Amino acid sequence: MATILHNSPPLKRGLEANHPPRRHRPIPSRLLVPRAALPPPPPSSNRRQFLTESTAAALSVAVAPLVGFGSGDDRAARAEEGLSEWERVYLPIDPGVVLLDIAFVPDDPTHGFLLGTRQTILETKDGGNTWVPRSIPSAEDEDFNYRFNSISFKGKEGWIIGKPAILLYTADAGESWERIPLSAQLPGDMVYVKATGEKSAEMVTDQGAIYVTSNRGYNWKAAVQETVSATLNRTVSSGISGASYYTGTVNSVNRSPDGNYVAVSSRGNFYLTWEPGQPYWQPHNRAVARRIQNMGWRADGGLWLLVRGGGLYLSRGTGITEDFEEVPIQSRGFGILDVGYRSKEEAWAAGGSGVLLRTKNGGKTWNRDKAADNIAANLYSVKFIDSNKGYVLGNDGVLLRYLG
Repeated sequence: MATILHNSPPLKRGLEANHPPRRHRPIPSRLLVPRAALPPPPPSSNRRQFLTESTAAALSVAVAPLVGFGSGDDRAARAEEGLSEWERVYLPIDPGVVLLDIAFVPDDPTHGFLLGTRQTILETKDGGNTWVPRSIPSAEDEDFNYRFNSISFKGKEGWIIGKPAILLYTADAGESWERIPLSAQLPGDMVYVKATGEKSAEMVTDQGAIYVTSNRGYNWKAAVQETVSATLNRTVSSGISGASYYTGTVNSVNRSPDGNYVAVSSRGNFYLTWEPGQPYWQPHNRAVARRIQNMGWRADGGLWLLVRGGGLYLSRGTGITEDFEEVPIQSRGFGILDVGYRSKEEAWAAGGSGVLLRTKNGGKTWNRDKAADNIAANLYSVKFIDSNKGYVLGNDGVLLRYLG
């Protein structure tokens, strides 16, 4: 079990405004875990492993001909589904699984991993044409059903985080995974991880704690001095609209290539930013009437902002700002949930009920693509690994692959 440095100075923690005082845990300035992690349990034919293996074997045979649309029948099926620059990849998982993140090994772009709810980890070794369930003994626990939220690779080193709190690390491109123990005093649930260098990574929780490690996750050092709720309650008098009703968590976290973060409050009534070296998150009033759904970074360094109900806004200029302008977008009344940039000029937006839109001029105009109109699923995430490899992740096990 990890311990906390007792000589670290206590970190400030605010009280929720307009609510009775309650006890808050400060962000520990350093999380320590023992050098020797517990060895993985010996193989055993437990119920979960048996069900996973038997289901995977059956489904991999059943769906293999549907993946890739190679034959004439498959191309006809693709035309019937109306898929244009995207194709659907059928996966050997339960329909109720929500896909959450995807990543490929930089040193081997054909080797990748796909994460989701219900303890879902899938692996591909053919560039994403076919996927098979991946069993990681150290992540199999009869008492938990993990939700794997985020994965990131740098070279052959990779990281996976999930809820309940679990951290996995690989140094051999995912051939083997080691479970790294975490402190029980970690504030919030881990929602994002980014591999940053040799044995190094950044980790973010839904309470705004940012930790960095440089020794394979055995020690984590806090990059911010207090949680988001503490920052907001300390600065509530500065005019941040909605901060007095803040619930203490963030709904989405996105990182720019140069290490800046933008996060949306769980109620969508304001957003926060953080730059490396800053001691606290910086809260910002939303510049739009409707609540914020999601925010992220454009390929040119600016920000995009989605509001509930299907609106899209782009920041004027680049960098962190509160100056946004609305862009007309045909969402058919469904919410837009994410935006992914293929290049500075081309980007794709995805949302509820299979909404898929594209821009070819940096976001000034958007056109609807009927690629997923016949797919009864919400599309939650757009991920471009590079300009030629992109994926859209949705609920009910829906995965779309970019064809170009």
